[in-house]
Amino acid sequence: MRLQVVLLTLLLAGTVHAGLPAPVAAAFKRAGIAPSGIGIEVIEITSGRNVLSLNPGLPLNPASTMKLLTTSAALDLLGPTYSFTTEAYRRGTLQSGLLQGDLILRGSGDPKLVIENFWLFLRKIRAQGVRDIRGNLVLDRSAFDDTVIDPALFDGDPLKAYNVGPDALLLNFYALAVSFMPDRAQGVVKVRLDPALGAYAIRPPQLTSGECTGDWRTAISATLDPAGARFDGPYALGCGEKSWQLSPYQLSRNRYLELVFRQLWTELGGTFEGSVVDGVLTTDAVALAQWESPTMPELIRDVNKYSNNVMARQLFLTLGSTVQLQPASIAASRSAIAGWLATRQIDATGLVLENGAGLSRLERISAHTLGALLMAAYRAPTMPEFVSSLPLVGYDGTMRKRLRFEGVSGHAHIKTGSLQDVRSIAGYVQAASGKQFAVVCLINDPNAARGGEAQDALLQWVYENK
Repeated sequence: MRLQVVLLTLLLAGTVHAGLPAPVAAAFKRAGIAPSGIGIEVIEITSGRNVLSLNPGLPLNPASTMKLLTTSAALDLLGPTYSFTTEAYRRGTLQSGLLQGDLILRGSGDPKLVIENFWLFLRKIRAQGVRDIRGNLVLDRSAFDDTVIDPALFDGDPLKAYNVGPDALLLNFYALAVSFMPDRAQGVVKVRLDPALGAYAIRPPQLTSGECTGDWRTAISATLDPAGARFDGPYALGCGEKSWQLSPYQLSRNRYLELVFRQLWTELGGTFEGSVVDGVLTTDAVALAQWESPTMPELIRDVNKYSNNVMARQLFLTLGSTVQLQPASIAASRSAIAGWLATRQIDATGLVLENGAGLSRLERISAHTLGALLMAAYRAPTMPEFVSSLPLVGYDGTMRKRLRFEGVSGHAHIKTGSLQDVRSIAGYVQAASGKQFAVVCLINDPNAARGGEAQDALLQWVYENK
C-alpha cells in the first residue's frame, strides 16, 4: 500500500511539471502555477541544441519581453548608427533677429527628445539668428499617421506616464515630474513641475499632520487640464518630499509643447507672439537647424534595461514608416516586422502584435519564436549592442534586485516583463561552464505574480548545470 502511494505521488508530480529541473518544478508547484500556462525554451547557442522545453509553440502574452522583438528588428533593419532627426525651418524673412513669419518644427519620431535635448535644439535655432518670432510655431507630425491612441484603453488610468501613445514630435515623453514639498512653517505643500510650464497655474494638495502611510498618491486626485494643475486631497507632513510621474493627457500635446517652448525660448532671450498650430513643411521653407537623437544602441538600451513603453512604441511605429516608406502606422509596422522575421527564417506562428511594447492584453508570442529571435540576434554582427541593452542580472535595470547573491549574478542579460497574470523573462545566460544559452520563460496564470522564484531558479539552474 505504501509503495502504491509513493508511485501515485511521483506520477502526479510528473504530470504537474514533467521534464523540468527539480528546483524549477518545485518552485512552480509552490506558486500553484499550472504547466498549461508556461512556455519555456532553453537553447545552447553554439550548437543550437534545445536543452529544455515546455509548451514551446504555445502563443502566450509576453508582457514587456515583446520589446525584444521590436528592439532587435529596429537594430537590424535601421542599423546601429541610425538616429532620429528633428528639424527646424523658417518661413518668411529673418533680419536682425526678427523673424517675420513662422518657425516650423518637423519631427521624425525621436523617442528621446527630452527637455535638455529640446533646450539644446532651441539654442541651435537661436544661434542661427532667430530671436523674436512674429509668426506661428508650426508643428509637422506627418511622419506618423494621425491615429489617436486612447490613453485609458489599457488599464483605465490615462494619467499613468506609460500609457502615452506615439507622436512624431514627442516632447519629454509627454510627461510631467510633479514634486511635492511640505513646508511646516507655512503650513502648505509646495508643488514643482518639471518641465516648468511657465504661467501654468498650480493648486497644491492640503498639508495635514501625521505619518505617511501606504501609497500616498491614492489620497490625491490629480487634474492637469488647460486651466492648470490641481491636486485635491490630503498630503501628510510625514511624507516628506515625493515625486509623481504623470501624463497631462487633458492638456493637448500642442498646448504642452507650447508651454514648454515659451518657457525655454524666453529663458534663451527670445520672444514669441504667435500661436502653436499643426501643419506640414512647404517648399518655401528655409532650413535653420536640426537635432540628432542618440543612435540606436543607446535608444534600445533605455527601452530594454528600463522597460520604457513609450520609447518602444516610437521604435515600433518607426519601423513602419522607414521600411514601408510611408507615414507610420500600426499596420505598416506589423508588415515590416513580419517581413523581417520571414527573411531571418524565424517561425512566427501565433504572433500577435498590437504596439510592440508588450503593454497589451492582446499581444502573443511563443517561447519558440522568442528563442529563435534570441538566437538570430546573438549571431548577428550587432550582437554586442543588443546583448548589452538587456538588464544585467543582479546589477542594473529591472534585474538589479534579483539574484544578487547567486552565482548567476553578473552572468546573464535578461529582459523581464510583468502584467496582471503575466510574468516573463527572456535573454542570455553564460553558464559556469563557459557555454552561452538563450533562455525564455513565459507565464500566463492567475498566480503568475508568484512565478519569479521559479524563473530565478531556472536561470540559476542553467548557470550551474549547463
